[in-house]
Amino acid sequence: MLRADGLRGESVLDLVGRTPLLRLTGITRDLPRDVRVWAKLEGFNPGGSVKDRPALRMVQEGLRTGELRPGKTILDSTSGNTGIALAMIGAALGYPVELVLPANVSVERKRIIAAYGAKAIESDPLQGSDGAILLCREIIARDPDRYFKPDQYSNPANPLAHFETTGPEIWQQTEGRVTHFLAGIGTSGTVMGTGRFLKQVNPAIQVLAVEPEDAFHGLEGLKHMESSIVPAIYHEQELDGKVPAPTEEAYDMVYRIGREEGLLVGQSSGAAAWAALQVASKLDRGDVVTIFCDFGDKYLSTNLWAGWEDRAPVARSA
Repeated sequence: MLRADGLRGESVLDLVGRTPLLRLTGITRDLPRDVRVWAKLEGFNPGGSVKDRPALRMVQEGLRTGELRPGKTILDSTSGNTGIALAMIGAALGYPVELVLPANVSVERKRIIAAYGAKAIESDPLQGSDGAILLCREIIARDPDRYFKPDQYSNPANPLAHFETTGPEIWQQTEGRVTHFLAGIGTSGTVMGTGRFLKQVNPAIQVLAVEPEDAFHGLEGLKHMESSIVPAIYHEQELDGKVPAPTEEAYDMVYRIGREEGLLVGQSSGAAAWAALQVASKLDRGDVVTIFCDFGDKYLSTNLWAGWEDRAPVARSA
């Protein structure tokens, strides 16, 4: 199997990372000439999302320590993408996988998880990702010796994956010109780990987290920290700030990205792009980098696309 960047892989797991960085030129056309906005396209990972990186790193650490060994089942809570990544990794390594996820996650994600041979356990949809976390804890408590829990919300291997891969890739791909980095917060691993690396190589880089504007939102995969169980790996004092993203504006940005950039993305990427434009619009010069954590094919059955024809903007000609 030959990677797009020319590297050969002996396993699908060898294909994780080294995703492309794309300059956004459609939705940014009104920005000053010396301001550039870039999106790292994590949908090019083999499992289809940024979560391939921490999921693989956490499993590798479990194998290294012996916490994951033959006879154990990988179990974790997820809103979808980490579950898909763990299901893929479990299939590649020969480990069974069980995943606790809110019952209202998109049907596409449930089917992808099933296609990898993993078992989905549904939690109360009204409790969101926090409900999945709590149910996962109950299941493990009943039979702790049966499971290996990567524990994406508390495992330091989650941000470490981004410190070791995502951050260096962005630094290299921008040739060190990045001035601002934004990422949505779910587990917070992406913004924490990537931000730490970028701050290490250039402390002047601004690291910003994108979160839903309020507790009642439609941005799947993102957490409103003040109203949620805060991940142990999240350290807000390391950030230069947060950008609250409203759901409707994030949805509208998804439609614009499709029509002006030729990319189909999900709602969290819409929020990230909206936030990146808010930051970029205040600059005279700079390189703003954000994360498009996946592509949008897993969200076509969600509210994101309910009535979208009436709201989607008409593409502007060049």
